[in-house]
Amino acid sequence: MKKGLNEIIRRAIARAQERGELPEGALPPLIVGYPRDERHGDYATNVAMAMASHTKKAPRAIAETIVRFIEDAEGIIERIEVAGPGFINFFLKEAYWHYFLREADRQGERYGAGELGKGKRALVEFLSANPTGPLHIGHGRIAAFGDSLANLLEKVGYKVEREYYVNDRGTQMQLLGQSVYSRYLEEWERAVAFPPDGYQGAYIREIAHDIKKEEGDKYLSAPKEDVINLMGEKAAHLILGWIKDDLERFRVRFDRWYRETDLYSSGLAPRLLEELRGKGYLYEDGGALWFKSTLFGDEKDRVVIRGNDATTYFASDISYHKDKYDRGYDLLLDIWGADHHGYIPRMEAAVQALGLDKSIFKVILVQLVNLLRDKKQVSMSTRTGEFTSLKEVIQEVGVDACRYFFLLRRADSPLDFDLELAKKEGVENPVYYVQYVHARVTSIFKKAAEKGVEIPTFDNVDIALLRLPEERLLAKRVAIFPEFVEGMALALEPHRLTSYLQDLAGIFHSYYNKHRIISDDRELTKARFLLVKVIQGVVRSALGLLGIAAPAEM
Repeated sequence: MKKGLNEIIRRAIARAQERGELPEGALPPLIVGYPRDERHGDYATNVAMAMASHTKKAPRAIAETIVRFIEDAEGIIERIEVAGPGFINFFLKEAYWHYFLREADRQGERYGAGELGKGKRALVEFLSANPTGPLHIGHGRIAAFGDSLANLLEKVGYKVEREYYVNDRGTQMQLLGQSVYSRYLEEWERAVAFPPDGYQGAYIREIAHDIKKEEGDKYLSAPKEDVINLMGEKAAHLILGWIKDDLERFRVRFDRWYRETDLYSSGLAPRLLEELRGKGYLYEDGGALWFKSTLFGDEKDRVVIRGNDATTYFASDISYHKDKYDRGYDLLLDIWGADHHGYIPRMEAAVQALGLDKSIFKVILVQLVNLLRDKKQVSMSTRTGEFTSLKEVIQEVGVDACRYFFLLRRADSPLDFDLELAKKEGVENPVYYVQYVHARVTSIFKKAAEKGVEIPTFDNVDIALLRLPEERLLAKRVAIFPEFVEGMALALEPHRLTSYLQDLAGIFHSYYNKHRIISDDRELTKARFLLVKVIQGVVRSALGLLGIAAPAEM
């Protein structure tokens, strides 16, 4: 409907301009949205206020002019009001909302699907946590966000691939190997200085203990550097297995696990650095090789090869992203932790230096999670081993609550995760509140089956019997679901679904508590059956996009 009203308003403005009642000129962005207060209409636009500076007229006068030239060829608008300083508010006819009840019933699970991404391919690379320790609560937020965003893009027609980039070389792998080696020596009561920046979690001791148990003292006399490299590989392989297990439990899947080492074994990374050198984008200074990222807006140039001939993570990332582009996607999404904010300009610089289309490359930053237990923040640090693992949180509150809570806020906003609230089985727990809608409707249908009442299809229902204000609100929420999904996909903001579901659940529970779905009025019962049936379908679909179960009972 937003698109339809947008076109209706645009044509009205064009007619007013043709008649000389509004001056010619480019229109500002035309935005149609939902009023905060539904007494002010089903849809509203502030286009008149946006046009005021260009037309040199009062916004309210502009709005009144636009309204006079509006033509509603399809007959879906009940009335239009000009409000306040110049808002144009649209009230739609009941038949419009009832039409979408029919569509939701007819389309079933396909309802809400769109064609925004039809014929397009998207690559969503997310999480990509270093294989140096178990996933923690912050990783969980990125995983839930990335997976839900991928689901959302699939819903609107994209062919989506999910990818995890494994940093399995470089400084952190050396440090991991040193940390395990030190603990291995301690297992044999050898005095050793632990690396100052080493990984100190209990899992490092467990890995070292298992190596001693399985392979004995064979590494005590072996060359230290060889052992460090070997133990780094062993530990990374084991930890990556933990990560995969946790993600499977968390209902997150990846189509590809892309290893950084493959960039070098294939020769891609060295070849690409030579290509950049040939284009004049690399130079030597202080024994290191630098990339001229300042040519493309970065605040300073960046090292790609250090003085000791070791390549940097940035050098690997340039190659990795070139490979992404070469695979022919229409949309490339990188989802990173907020601490990588400063990394965006250099990656955009690299993309431009390689002559690639910067517009299809987007980075989304996900802010930190503050884990609260008994209203107190839990301290977390992967390197010191002071963290609460994702696995522990899943075990404590369950996958559904975990994923839902991670998506309660925008990705770029810090999130407080209240463990005690997430465990509650009551309406104060937002995920329980939403899932209870689905369970309640299942209960309604179960009671109907016991009484021999069949669940009708739209063609067998007099939908006009749904006259209550709450029934109109519920029908409206069903109707806007497809455009809501498309809007989230365009904005890349799956968190909006939680707000939508909370709103829908609130209206439904209030309606359920005040009115009987099954009554002596057979025709009214059938109409209400259809209404709650499509509501249940929308809730199930929306929860599915979030990777959350829709239970039959609670």
